[in-house]
Amino acid sequence: MKHEVIEKNIGLMIFLIILTISGGFLVEVVPLFFIDETNEPVEGLEPLSAVELEGRDIYIREGCHVCHTQQIRPFRAETERYGHYSVAGEFVYDRPFLWGSKRTGPDLARVGGRYSDAWQRQHLYDPRSVVPESNMPAFPWLFTDKVDHTKTADKLKTLQTLGVPYTDEQIANASEELEGTFEIDALVAYLQQLGTVISEKR
Repeated sequence: MKHEVIEKNIGLMIFLIILTISGGFLVEVVPLFFIDETNEPVEGLEPLSAVELEGRDIYIREGCHVCHTQQIRPFRAETERYGHYSVAGEFVYDRPFLWGSKRTGPDLARVGGRYSDAWQRQHLYDPRSVVPESNMPAFPWLFTDKVDHTKTADKLKTLQTLGVPYTDEQIANASEELEGTFEIDALVAYLQQLGTVISEKR
């Protein structure tokens, strides 16, 4: 049988596996690069402010993205719980993307504005005080540590070279804007803008 020839020849099998994966990539992924819907920002999308950008970096540093996805799939069970499904145009300025499929905690793609700043702060300081069944760890150091603003301008400048439309004025003012900001404030600012560019009725 022909499949026995392939199974007994490891070199041929590797070649065919690579050929199959390459074909799938060409058919499924490459066309997305030429569709405006996946490359153009949605209406109203603005780059993260300096405070929100530092909050995002804290979110990544603390591993929040490991347990919380930011990708609502277009299924009724998900849209009824979390809101409008995620759209590629919402994430064109994100470096790196924080999509995923593992949900130890709820998806946060549309968490912006759902809770008050005070609720978010309390949840991060003592999760079980607001969600008794939560298994999320507490992050008390965010309330005492201040944002390191010395590299923020460089971050914005790098993102500008990658196509994020930051102005030279935003870059110049970034360090001053963040001076004295506590990490909790930056993280809450980041959380409160998540998913707000797309309305529920879209």
